[in-house]
Amino acid sequence: MGIGIVCSWFAMTELKGQLLIASSRLMDPNFIHTVLLIVQHGEDGALGLVLNRPSETPVQEACAEVLEDGVTVKGMLYEGGPCEGPLMAIHTHESAAEIPVLDGIYFTTDRAKLQWLLGHDEPFARFFTGYAGWSPGQLEKEMEIGSWLAQPAHWGTVFSEDPLMWSKLIQSAIAGKWIEPADQPDDPSVN
Repeated sequence: MGIGIVCSWFAMTELKGQLLIASSRLMDPNFIHTVLLIVQHGEDGALGLVLNRPSETPVQEACAEVLEDGVTVKGMLYEGGPCEGPLMAIHTHESAAEIPVLDGIYFTTDRAKLQWLLGHDEPFARFFTGYAGWSPGQLEKEMEIGSWLAQPAHWGTVFSEDPLMWSKLIQSAIAGKWIEPADQPDDPSVN
């Protein structure tokens, strides 16, 4: 498939539910070695969350003072991107869903729904501050110049805590095979 065909495919295809893997040529310090999940994409632009950038702040510490009920969620708060925004979550609870992202994975910023999620320590919920945002056509242009590689998202990657997520995904892209990070060895050179 030629580059022109790939680029025109991205210009016409909605990227919601896809992973964006930062290529090694992307030099923006906000996105070096990142893997993003695209939550929304359309004619108004795109919104994504960085999946592989946990902060140093536990979710309990960050949310305990702001929310009325106790926070039972363990784990770190994630830095979703350079744009400021409200607390956000990607999770698997349909009853707390605002936007379906892909089969069985949802996104929410609704305070009541977030409060409910924070009170239930489930392994399939991740909380974010900040997000990555693109104006109409901006993401498509970045993809045309090779800044991002796209791949369908799967549960294993969306909720992975593997610190080598980016390197494993980029190695599989270079090899021309999309392999989930959980299925790869820590050192991809042993493949």
